[in-house]
Amino acid sequence: MKLILLMVILFSSFCRAEEGIASYYTVKSNKGTRTASGTPLSDKKLTAAHRSFPFGTKLKVTNTKTNKSVIVTVTDRGPRIKKRIIDLSLEAAKQIGLTPRQGITKVKIEKA
Repeated sequence: MKLILLMVILFSSFCRAEEGIASYYTVKSNKGTRTASGTPLSDKKLTAAHRSFPFGTKLKVTNTKTNKSVIVTVTDRGPRIKKRIIDLSLEAAKQIGLTPRQGITKVKIEKA
């Protein structure tokens, strides 16, 4: 019974939408860095860092202010700042209207 309950909790956490604060990272500040999955960090790819989704998971990230969305692939772990739920590559951030001046924005994350 406990195993079934645990499986239901884990499954539901991967299926439901998550809302919170997103930020972005750039190669300039992390030059030569590889992600936790081993892929090189890139400003031009649509990637993200998330604490719990498995590497390779496709996520739809929607900026709640602009209603713009992007599909990203989880390639890294993070964000390191606890109040944030996802770090986006620079290109992914641009596509949802997250500008360097803002630095952060509220987003909704769903499994794509």
